Amino acid sequence: MSIAISATERSDILQRHAAAIRGSLRTKLATVGTIAALLGLFVYGLSTLETTLWRVLAGFGNLGTFVVLMLPPDPGSWARAIIFVKALFETIAIAFLGTVLAAFLALPFGFLAARNVVANRIIHFLARRSLDTVRGVDALIWALIWINVVGLGPFAGMLAIMTSDFGAFGKLYSEAIEAADRKAVEGVSSVGGGKAHQIRFGLLPQVLPVIASQVLYFIESNTRSSTIIGIVGAGGIGLYLAETIRTLEWQQVSFLILLILAAVSAIDFLSSKLRFAIIGKRAV
Repeated sequence: MSIAISATERSDILQRHAAAIRGSLRTKLATVGTIAALLGLFVYGLSTLETTLWRVLAGFGNLGTFVVLMLPPDPGSWARAIIFVKALFETIAIAFLGTVLAAFLALPFGFLAARNVVANRIIHFLARRSLDTVRGVDALIWALIWINVVGLGPFAGMLAIMTSDFGAFGKLYSEAIEAADRKAVEGVSSVGGGKAHQIRFGLLPQVLPVIASQVLYFIESNTRSSTIIGIVGAGGIGLYLAETIRTLEWQQVSFLILLILAAVSAIDFLSSKLRFAIIGKRAV
């Protein structure tokens, strides 16, 4: 169904909304300035990194050489393969324990950082800034810190993952809680429920599926991150990956990479099944 308007009505609409249609000079200048700043930053980045077309093309050639050296993937011996597989399970354990501990520890901080739960501005500010401070330090830096605190090994890696994810989970939880529907909370309050009841029966049922989905994703993501922190001595398969790269054992490198890819794919498959089961949909 179309609505026909007269030329007079059309002219009147264009006149009344001319600023929105044509755009103001201020908006146009801001758009042009933003684009120019982004282009300038891009050009500055290229010049700072000394990026040239020849270096890119030469890099692709070197990459092809490394791919040839990596084929076929070979651990070297069965004993070496068993060591690599054990290190892979150690990496998965680091990722799983670190993520789960961070998820539990960050939950109360997520409520403290949510504006619709804590009205006190001081508590809210301190909770937010504390999470920002922890989240602002990369997991690799936390690994270096914990190695000096508890020594080399997977325990330091688990603590690094836990500390890094603590800040991220707290922020994500608080955002999910703030986005929750207030009607359920108001319903609990209308029947005489206190603050604890409002959180337990009004907020938690809404945010738990979101939290579970985030935790499952972080377990998968941290399996990859754990390989990086292992390079600095925080346990896991990353230590062997760094060792084989330093000794130019490229076939063993490719074998380790395949192990990591297989583990991440398996965890992604399982987490997708669990995620659909948690949110109440048929797993596909």
